[in-house]
Amino acid sequence: MRIDNLQYANWSEKIFRQMSEGHVDAVHVTIAYHENFRETVLNIEQWNRWFEQFPQYIFHGRQATDVACARETGRTAIFFGLQTPNSIEDDIGLVEVLHTLGVRFMQLTYNNQSLLATGCYESQDTGITRMGKQVIREMNRVGLVVDMSHSADRSTIEAAEYSTRPIAITHANPYSWSAGLRNKKDSVIQAVVDNGGMLGFSLYPHHLDGKSDCTLENFCAMVADTAERFGVTSLGIGSDLCQDQPDSVVEWMRVGRWSKTIDYGEGSAAQAGFPPMPSWFRDNRDFPNIESGLLATGLSQTEVAGIMGGNWHRFYAENFVPQN
Repeated sequence: MRIDNLQYANWSEKIFRQMSEGHVDAVHVTIAYHENFRETVLNIEQWNRWFEQFPQYIFHGRQATDVACARETGRTAIFFGLQTPNSIEDDIGLVEVLHTLGVRFMQLTYNNQSLLATGCYESQDTGITRMGKQVIREMNRVGLVVDMSHSADRSTIEAAEYSTRPIAITHANPYSWSAGLRNKKDSVIQAVVDNGGMLGFSLYPHHLDGKSDCTLENFCAMVADTAERFGVTSLGIGSDLCQDQPDSVVEWMRVGRWSKTIDYGEGSAAQAGFPPMPSWFRDNRDFPNIESGLLATGLSQTEVAGIMGGNWHRFYAENFVPQN
């Protein structure tokens, strides 16, 4: 079973076909960054058209059993996620509406302070807000997973502790391996996994040791080390693959409508565009490279199978359904 728990590609028939060729059973796709509710609905409409146009490759996933269906039919189940809470605006009732529309992950922040929590680029982390606590409870109730991939340390730890259901860091790596505002310190990872949560390893070059030149051996050694320290059943892949996106999309991701200047994030203007992917992971057909690399570290077949998809599949089964 292969599950990639974060991609934001420039979607096309080519990419959907590559998912099939790579035997990727499920992908969590970003359907909104800074969009409001109405704009998010328009993005869902676009996905509905793709499901209609390319049923031989993709379909809308809503529950864990859809992953098995995808595997049996040679297709990819597409699960929706939001990288900011902008889609709920200031209306907690939209949490349930978006879950009904098929959304299964929502980040409480995207780099900046939000109405719910603090983003990882802010200088002061005040933790989960009053509205944030209410929204977490509502997300827990309906089965919408709390994602803290772009959130600051205190906010992430508080979310893990306040949530009555496991949360996720869908796409990041350990800060101890590659320092950067987006990667997660050991205390943060520990808080997430202690409460049953998941960490998805990112292949986005700015999150890698050596950036685009990171080797497969280095990456897989990091995964094996993280498994030894935090437990292999809490780990998966969240590649953050942004295949075929124009560089202008980086500006939308980082800036949206909140600034008149370009926010280059963690580094200099050299990071304004999409960096080249590592040679061993260019698109969805390269997942076998990661599997081979993980096996070479001494991880067992069962452990590798869990990281490549089994652990996310279990997490889906436990957390996409309403809470009793």
